[in-house]
Amino acid sequence: MIWFGDKAPDENYLRNSFKVAMPGFLGIEFVAIDDNSLTLRMPVTEKVHQPFGRLHGGASVVLAETAGSMAAAFCVDPAQFACVGMEINANHIRPVRDGWVYASATPEAIGRTTQVWSIRIRDEADRLVCISRLTVAVIPVERK
Repeated sequence: MIWFGDKAPDENYLRNSFKVAMPGFLGIEFVAIDDNSLTLRMPVTEKVHQPFGRLHGGASVVLAETAGSMAAAFCVDPAQFACVGMEINANHIRPVRDGWVYASATPEAIGRTTQVWSIRIRDEADRLVCISRLTVAVIPVERK
């Protein structure tokens, strides 16, 4: 298990943590957590479309960064460390016009000062929509 303290984060906390800020605005929701990954979902509506009626790549990146950042934060002692994004990239594979997209974040490397996460976004038919990689800095909380 990758989570700090060898226990998965509280699912009620996860369900309630997305109600404010960018995740809440886009309708991002917690779906599942297991020993090695965190999964979120986002509705594909006009709110997250680009002008041609497809899922905006920036919305996919917000979903990916939310999944990876949340997962990273649960791998460190929150009393001592904070996780902040350093770099994210995304390859957009397939368009989506409606329904839900699901982002699953899994670690590539969990180090003392840096973490790297892979985030795969899939549609409701389990087709790959986007592949993203997020690099996170682990910093002392007093630097936040």
